Amino acid sequence: MPTWSTSCPDWKERIRGRRSLIPFDPLFPEVAEAKMALFTSLRLMDVTGQPTIGESCDKWLLDFVATVFGAYDPDLGEQMIKEFLLLVSKKNTKSTIAAGIMVTELALGWRHEDENLILAPTKEVADNSFKPAAAMIRADEELNDLLHIQDHIKLITQRSTKATMKVVAADSATVSGKKASRVLIDELWLFGKVATADSMFQEATGGQASRPEGYTLFLTTQSDQPPQGVFKSELKEYRGIRDGTVNAPTKLPVLYEFPPEMIAAEEHIDPANFYITNPNLGRSVSQPWLQNKFEEAQRAEMSERQVFYAKHLNVEMGVGLLHDAWAGALYWLKATASPLVWDGTLDHFLVIVEVAVGGIDGGGLDDLLGLTLIGRHRVTKQWLTWSHAWGQLDVWERRKDIVSALDGFVAEGTLTKCDNPTQDLIELADILERVKDAGLFPEEYAIGLDPAGIAAIVDELSGRGFTEKQMLAISQGFRLSGAVWGAERKLKDGTMIHAEQSLMTWCVGNAKAEQRGNAVIITKQIAGKAKIDPLIALFNAVMLMARNPEAAASFDISSMIA
Repeated sequence: MPTWSTSCPDWKERIRGRRSLIPFDPLFPEVAEAKMALFTSLRLMDVTGQPTIGESCDKWLLDFVATVFGAYDPDLGEQMIKEFLLLVSKKNTKSTIAAGIMVTELALGWRHEDENLILAPTKEVADNSFKPAAAMIRADEELNDLLHIQDHIKLITQRSTKATMKVVAADSATVSGKKASRVLIDELWLFGKVATADSMFQEATGGQASRPEGYTLFLTTQSDQPPQGVFKSELKEYRGIRDGTVNAPTKLPVLYEFPPEMIAAEEHIDPANFYITNPNLGRSVSQPWLQNKFEEAQRAEMSERQVFYAKHLNVEMGVGLLHDAWAGALYWLKATASPLVWDGTLDHFLVIVEVAVGGIDGGGLDDLLGLTLIGRHRVTKQWLTWSHAWGQLDVWERRKDIVSALDGFVAEGTLTKCDNPTQDLIELADILERVKDAGLFPEEYAIGLDPAGIAAIVDELSGRGFTEKQMLAISQGFRLSGAVWGAERKLKDGTMIHAEQSLMTWCVGNAKAEQRGNAVIITKQIAGKAKIDPLIALFNAVMLMARNPEAAASFDISSMIA
């Protein structure tokens, strides 16, 4: 059994105090020392004065690399910590770390015909690792004799063992059949946008099954959109390991990010605290330069500020973590339903509410069709919200940058990928018909719709027995201000709770609040092409539930329970 733990539950105090985020010394210090001797002697040819890594890098970086090298048990021939995740802001020498680690492993490796792989999401990112690696080798006479560089195919070969280090821009073809011992995956956040990233990683790391000395190293900054795909899942797991809620001693998280309390207090925008996510501040990152970029971002559009916060301060984009976000987003994550009150399913919803209304928004080929139901609990009188969305195939084809997120919602069961053009209308109507059959809709103002493009929906619902009085066109834009403000207050005071659906958390995180005179308008400019249709559907439903409706018919709960 492992005698060490990779959790670091006191990380908040450590990161504030500029202390190491690694809670133990290298497991095998003699191995670390031997490899660090070569690593620290490598020269950084693109840095003024061409210093060695040992001369130019701060202690945090050297400690991290020593831990990677020092996890190898020379008696067993096995790497005891097999995965590492380094999350650090831009310009903190991630690519230099990648190059130096892999050059060291290639030069000192013992396995003949071995493979070492640096996997990058794009050609440009691949160049960021290969170019410094090649320059380090050429600057050292002994390494230049030992290692053969082929720039045109981004391949470096160890002449004596014929082991290789290859840098590739990722796709399924480039990694298929690889038998790499060590795999370094650069800019993990970009892989989060690649729907096939998980299977790609399995292909790339599959060779480690027969190479116990192997390991995988993930390097990344934060994403400039809410985390998605493989990046989201890996970040969640590694945060759990760091916090001690997940026990995985073979995985080491080193995450330079602000404690949530600092972000809530807006301490992350104080230049005095930029060191939190920039441990190389004063070396590869200049404080005046970073502060100047921050001031430029503050004067710029939200999209530019978003990129600065993500890349230079490692602030995760999403619910409540961004300036100009919808105020209700600050309380969204805390407004989840207790399992004792509601299990989050539609079936249970229909049993425990005394009246319900529905909101609908979107539906264009490039949008999601969003449905949100709000029901008033029979006992507590809280508003319960449940949402679902549908997307035509066009969304997957036109919005490649959010495909990974959309696929995650499909897997969650909150988004349906439509096989035919009418599937969304039919399934939406099926759900509303269930609510009607349960006697929960009021006789008037039961379903609120965006006035644009509602003809097909109205026709479908009319054919199912919904009356004209039950369907109301809800004016959009500034006229939704009352619903926006009302939802904010009810989320904060706990009188509106939701089903804890990732789809809605994503939509809430995408929403931007724009003040227009005395009104507020919710837009999706905050995340470019990301979607907020189910959230607008929620506001449409709020407009109706605020009328304090009564159900059209009484309903026997026991009939549903039976």
